[in-house]
Amino acid sequence: MNSFLVSRRAALAGGIAVLASPAVVRAQADPIKLATLTPLTGSGGTYGPVMAKVAGSVVEEVNKAGGVLGRRVVLVSEDDQTSPEAGIRAARKLIDVDKVAAILGTWASSVTTAVAPLCWESKTFLCTVSGADSITQLPHQGFLVRTQPNSKLQVMHVAEFMLSLGAKKVFTMIPQTPFTQSTFEILNQVLPKGGATHQSLIYDDKKTTYRTEVDQALRAKPDAILANGYTADSVVLLKDLYRAGFKGKVLGFAYSINQKLVDQIGQPEVVEGVYNFAPSPAEGSTAYKKVKAAVGSASPDPYTCQVYDHVNMVLLAIAAGKAATGEAIKANIRAVTQGGGKPVDNALDGLKAIAAGEKVDYAGASGPCDFDEKGDILDCKFRYEQIKGGKFTLVKIA
Repeated sequence: MNSFLVSRRAALAGGIAVLASPAVVRAQADPIKLATLTPLTGSGGTYGPVMAKVAGSVVEEVNKAGGVLGRRVVLVSEDDQTSPEAGIRAARKLIDVDKVAAILGTWASSVTTAVAPLCWESKTFLCTVSGADSITQLPHQGFLVRTQPNSKLQVMHVAEFMLSLGAKKVFTMIPQTPFTQSTFEILNQVLPKGGATHQSLIYDDKKTTYRTEVDQALRAKPDAILANGYTADSVVLLKDLYRAGFKGKVLGFAYSINQKLVDQIGQPEVVEGVYNFAPSPAEGSTAYKKVKAAVGSASPDPYTCQVYDHVNMVLLAIAAGKAATGEAIKANIRAVTQGGGKPVDNALDGLKAIAAGEKVDYAGASGPCDFDEKGDILDCKFRYEQIKGGKFTLVKIA
């Protein structure tokens, strides 16, 4: 657990007046509690620690400037272990024991699906980076927003990218996930319109070899394979595709086709030419530069950038609503991100503007944070990379 607290000296240094009244003293003693629930371990363990770290950096910066509504902010970080069961246990603690106003950063779609009912039942706000379409179709009553483009938006973009590479016969290999069926449906709609065919199979992601599944896929004579699993099973799948002599294009999501996968395989020839894709952060923005500095990375991943935005958005919504509750966040999250006010890309500038009676329009490290009525992000750019010589090289951002 990580807690980021502010001292009275820091509050004064940040220009926040502390008045000698019982009400203010009580307010100062009553912190605003937020939480990250990220995969510190498990298949998402590559991402979760950095996501929690960037959230802590925002809280620390805000506390040094005096907090929000004259109150310090406490961040509690828990591990969902990339497991729905562990996620439920952690969420229950955050809601019942820590009494947080918002939970930020849930990653795996299965975890978010399991945790979301606990949030809307307790009126705890939930910000997620999960992509399954089914998540925002849940009856969440407005207590959820998603900065990750849903699977429909993501798969439409990757289908268009495969068509741009000249793919004519696409085969998707994917484990059973909350977005498996919707992935098939979208590819079956988009690829034929571009003159390509599509076939698919679902594999068991716990197996130690997929040679049988690979042989089945290759009988369809594909020129492109969408490897749509997680890192651990994608390591096995790519090795088996290489051993089977597949010479076509291979693509996968960047959350699985990443440097960890390259390092685990340890054979550059196995991954040479493989593509990955992911929502693109707002690389030229000041917010993106802040994320780079906070996590010590020249190219922070999209999830880290999105969690940075989660914290900033939620703190601004609390300030605008003048209450540190899930209901206040729900009522004000769109007002501070797409209300047509003063453009801001960090909580400090936004808090100053709100205190001055101004409206704000937050766009951050992941880009604009505009949501539809279901809580889905309206659109974003995507980044496409290709592995060359064991390293990822940019193909395009579109």
